[in-house]
Amino acid sequence: MSVVPRVLVLPILFSLLAACGLPRDPEKTSDRIASTHDLRVGVSDSPPWTVSRGGQPSGAEPDLVRGFAEQIGAHVVWRRGSESNLIRALEEHQLDLVIGGFDKKTQWSATAGLSQPFAKDADGKQHVLLAAPGENRLILSLDRFLAEQKRQPS
Repeated sequence: MSVVPRVLVLPILFSLLAACGLPRDPEKTSDRIASTHDLRVGVSDSPPWTVSRGGQPSGAEPDLVRGFAEQIGAHVVWRRGSESNLIRALEEHQLDLVIGGFDKKTQWSATAGLSQPFAKDADGKQHVLLAAPGENRLILSLDRFLAEQKRQPS
C-alpha cells in the first residue's frame, strides 16, 4: 500500500478544491444568463449563415443560437450591427455571442473567444460562433451544445 507523504497532502487537497470551480467566467456571464435568462447575441448579415433583414434573424446560425438558448433556459436578445461594432460590444461584455458566418481563421480570433467549428462550407472553411473573451464556462457550454448537434442525425 502506498502512502502519500503528509507534506504533499495539503497542496494536493488545495489544488483539488481550487479546480472545482473550473472553467470560470471572469465576468460571470453564465451566472448573469442564469439569473436574467437573457442571452445577448450580436448578428451581422452573412447569407446564408445569418440573414437579419426585417424581423427575427434567420439562417443556420440563428437557429443554432435559439437551440442553445433553449437548452440553457434563456431567450435571445438580438442586436444587429456591423462586425466591428459587434466585436467591440463583445469585448466590452455588452454581448455574449456574435454570429455572422465567421470562419475559424477569422481576423477576430485575437479579440474574441471561438466556439468549436460547427460546420464546413463548400470552400472548406470551418464556421464558428464568437463569444465574449475569457468567458470559458460559457464557451464550454456552447461547445458541448454544438458537439451534441453534430451527433444528432439531420
